[in-house]
Amino acid sequence: MLQKGNLFSNALRAVSPFSPDAIVSDTYRSETTELADIDWDNLGFAYVPTDYMYIMKCARGGSFSKGELQRFGNIELSPSAGVLNYGQGLFEGLKAYRKKDGNILLFRPQENALRLNIGAERMCMPSPTVAQFVEAVKATVLANKRWVPPPGKGSLYIRPLLMGSGAVLGLAPAPEYTFLIYVSPVGNYFKEGVTPINLVIEHELHRATPGGTGGVKTIGNYAAVLKAQSAAKAKGYSDVLYLDCVHKKYLEEVSSCNIFVVKDNVISTPAIQGTILPGITRKSIIDVARSQGFQVEERLVAVDELLEADEVFCTGTAVVVSPVGSITHKGRRVSYGEGGFGAVSQQLYTVL
Repeated sequence: MLQKGNLFSNALRAVSPFSPDAIVSDTYRSETTELADIDWDNLGFAYVPTDYMYIMKCARGGSFSKGELQRFGNIELSPSAGVLNYGQGLFEGLKAYRKKDGNILLFRPQENALRLNIGAERMCMPSPTVAQFVEAVKATVLANKRWVPPPGKGSLYIRPLLMGSGAVLGLAPAPEYTFLIYVSPVGNYFKEGVTPINLVIEHELHRATPGGTGGVKTIGNYAAVLKAQSAAKAKGYSDVLYLDCVHKKYLEEVSSCNIFVVKDNVISTPAIQGTILPGITRKSIIDVARSQGFQVEERLVAVDELLEADEVFCTGTAVVVSPVGSITHKGRRVSYGEGGFGAVSQQLYTVL
C-alpha cells in the first residue's frame, strides 16, 4: 500500500480533485543522503547513468514474479528477440521529486501502471500488476535516491520498459517478457526551459492512424516522429504538432506531449479516440482545471480554433506544463502571450 502524507497545504487539498502524490518512504525522511556529485544547476533532459535497475521476467502465458534490483548496466538479448525484430515493446515515464522535508514523492504511479496494462493487452504481452509496478518503481527510486535532485533542481525521471525479450523468428508474440526500470536525473525537457516553445504544424507525415497503436505507449510510435521532428528543429522550431491523418485539419498531439487550447473561459483538448496517448499529466490538468471553475471540452479541435486561441500549452510527464509561444501553419506564424506562461496555464501549473 502506498502511504499518504501531508503533501499539500490545506488550501491546495481543498481544490485538489485527485488523491495526493505517493510518498516513496517515510524511512528515509530523517536520513542525510549524500547526493551524487554532478552539476545539479545545469541538468538537461539527457541520459545520466545511475546505480541500480530493476528487472522482472515471465514466460508467455505466465505471470510476473520475483523481480530484483541489479547494478545498472547493459542487458543481454537474443538477436531474434521480439522487441528487436517486431517492435513488441512498451515504455512508461514518470518522475520522483525530492521535497524540502526530505520526502521523495511520486506523481500518480498507479496511473502509469494502469496505462501499461492497457498497452500490454494491445501488444499481446503480459504485464505486472498495479501493485507490482508501484513497488518496483519505489524500490528502484530508493536504490537510486542519491540521484534524486535537490528540491527545485529537477526530478528523477523513471523509465519502465516492457518488452518481448524471448527469441522468435516468425511473426508471433515472444515466448518470454522482461519488465525493466531504470532512472536518470533530469532538468527541463525543452532547452527553452519554461520559456514558451515554438511549434510547427506537420501536414504530410502523421504520428498515428485510426485502428493503430497511437493510443498506447508502444516504442514504435516514437521512432515514427523523428523525421518530422528533426526537420522542424533544423529550422529552429521546438517541436512538431501533428494533425489527424483522415481530414488533416484536427489537432492530435505534439511528438511527446498533449496540447490544450484556451479561448475565454473554455479549455479545449483533442479527445482520446485511439490515436492520441491518454497522458497522465493531461488527465491531471483536466481535473485541476474543472476544479478551478474552467469549462473543459474534450473533442475535435480544428486548426482554425488553434490560430484564434488566447493561449496554448502542452502537457506531459517530461514537459509537465509548457507554454506555447507560437504556432506556424503553412508559413503563417501566430504568437501567443508575452514571453512566459499565460494566465490560465500559470494558474493550472501552480495548483498541479
